[in-house]
Amino acid sequence: MAKRVSVDRWMFTVTTVLVFIGLVMIFSASAVMAKERFGSAYAFLIKQLVWAIAGLVVMVIAMKVDYKRLQHPALVFTSLGFTTLLLISVFFLDRAHGTHRWFHLGPISLQPSEMAKPALILFLAWFLQDKTEAIDDWRNTLIPAIVPTGVFLALIVFQPDLGTAIACAGITACVLYVAGIRVRYFGYALGAALLPLYFLIFHVAYRRDRILAFLNPYADPKGFGFHIIQSLIAVSTGGVTGLGLMEGKQKLFYLPEPHTDFIFAVTAEELGLMGALAVIILFAIFLWRGTRAALRTQDNFGRFLAVGITSMIVLQAFMNISVVLGLMPTKGIPLPLVSYGGSSLFVTLMCVGVLLNITKQAE
Repeated sequence: MAKRVSVDRWMFTVTTVLVFIGLVMIFSASAVMAKERFGSAYAFLIKQLVWAIAGLVVMVIAMKVDYKRLQHPALVFTSLGFTTLLLISVFFLDRAHGTHRWFHLGPISLQPSEMAKPALILFLAWFLQDKTEAIDDWRNTLIPAIVPTGVFLALIVFQPDLGTAIACAGITACVLYVAGIRVRYFGYALGAALLPLYFLIFHVAYRRDRILAFLNPYADPKGFGFHIIQSLIAVSTGGVTGLGLMEGKQKLFYLPEPHTDFIFAVTAEELGLMGALAVIILFAIFLWRGTRAALRTQDNFGRFLAVGITSMIVLQAFMNISVVLGLMPTKGIPLPLVSYGGSSLFVTLMCVGVLLNITKQAE
């Protein structure tokens, strides 16, 4: 019998605080740009606020619904099929920023690849829940488990969006690891991925430039090294306490996408080391509570869901912050719960709601 009678207050608080920080920093990072583009400094803030309210409502609803209802096969395969349909359909739409990533429905933009992450997590949790004893059976367990991941990865890579594809692969690896797969299989997967990654990175000009910028951004400071240099300037300028909210300079048409991919750089510049560490600590607490929920959950379905959702959020946070600090090549990965992006925020909060319900029932 479940011993917990309420959701994890730590996780709930951390989530809402991160959303609040995101709203504040999105306004600070985008006000000048929004004023120039749309005539209102509040344009990006209002859109994100609407998504945040909708996402928080869905989170509260999800944390009240028994997560075990999600293990119905009809729901699992409907989620996989619908997401696959969206990932294919997006190729028939006009490009946006040179990519096929978005559905635009009036003022609403939807990114199907964001839906691929929870769809994969749900499928893996459902499929592997009773196969932990046969996890090394490559014919009946491993191959069926990774086929949906492979399909999603291929579709997302061709959008193109290699960063999100890597995040999906990382989520899958975390769930498989907790399910008991032997470590050597990760070595086999990495070996098989080396050649495709080589062509995807070194035979695509902009990705090759990102690798070169990562290795030596000052070799071309006004070209491919510009983004990371501006990010590092923002981070280093903030010092310990920061320049003050709204006082940052790098967001003024120096940093690319200061309200999305590089919002952590704006946070570090304006709130300093203290503000940046606070954000990192919040994600560390989320990792702690998510891991705790996975360890305390008695059924494999709940455990794998908890691991998948926790890894989805923490891996993306790690990747985003690493890019901002120059520890990884530039990727288009948002900072979960903080960066501007309605579909990302909505889907993430929905998943957190499921995770909160798991904490409610964990013993």
